[in-house]
Amino acid sequence: MRVLTKYGTTPVVSPEDVPGGKAMQVFNPGAIKVNGEYLLMMDVADLSGCYKFWIARSQDGYSFKVDDAPVAWPESDPDFEEQNRYDPRITKIDDTYFLMFASRNDDLGVRMGLVSTKDFVSFQRHSTCSELNNRNGVLFPEKINGLYARLERPMGNPHSDPANIWMSYSPDLVFWGKQKPVMQIRQGEFWDAQKVGGGAVPIKTPEGWLNIYHGVEKTCNGFIYRLGVSLLDLEDPSKVIARGKNCILWPEYDFENIGRSGTTVFTCNALLEEDGERVKIYYGAADSYIGLAEGKLSDLVRACYE
Repeated sequence: MRVLTKYGTTPVVSPEDVPGGKAMQVFNPGAIKVNGEYLLMMDVADLSGCYKFWIARSQDGYSFKVDDAPVAWPESDPDFEEQNRYDPRITKIDDTYFLMFASRNDDLGVRMGLVSTKDFVSFQRHSTCSELNNRNGVLFPEKINGLYARLERPMGNPHSDPANIWMSYSPDLVFWGKQKPVMQIRQGEFWDAQKVGGGAVPIKTPEGWLNIYHGVEKTCNGFIYRLGVSLLDLEDPSKVIARGKNCILWPEYDFENIGRSGTTVFTCNALLEEDGERVKIYYGAADSYIGLAEGKLSDLVRACYE
């Protein structure tokens, strides 16, 4: 039985929806609901191949209008010039929205960057907050044992080396430590046998933190990206309570299979609606489009045990 239902067989946001006709791809949005409005902070590749963050807005969660211009992004950390940025995860803590994202320098590599905002108009940059070759940073929505907590994925060669999910803690969002392994790849004929990495901001449930993550299978023709679920302990999220055997979302349609990175579904978000049960996931498809899948929180938790 399917855990998630896709909203039709076509994207909810496409490159042609970006004003000016200068977008090649739109994908991997962070998502949040602010004052009843759905906001997607999208990766948008312009005609030069560089990525900008661009916001799409919706009142109903299905029909989106893209802003006329990309967000006014703050200057780079002087110690790490940022040539590209992508895959933002948006976490609300108190009255502030934190965006953790991949910050790339073409000569040095990729690190995790962090900005914050209260209105999605002006953004404040915080110190680049990880070592090199660490990304898929996902900030938990509350402190754990008095410390900020995040999921992360240190990695070697992204084209050949396996990669696992770790977590670390911080007193101030600048200095991170107490690094622990969380979840490893499952070797063999599994859908997440090559790489696993953080996806959505974890959702707190009575059973544990619901972790919607991405897994990668390496095939003779390249990689396949799918989504899966696990439950993490509320007090020590490095402990996995349950991990679903099966993937919950996979590429099926043309817009998910054909694009910059084919055979890919990838998420940076999972929005729990006000009823505490319905969940919307705006996912990147083939690194070229944005799709929508919906489900129930109770079904996602149950899938962790199946």
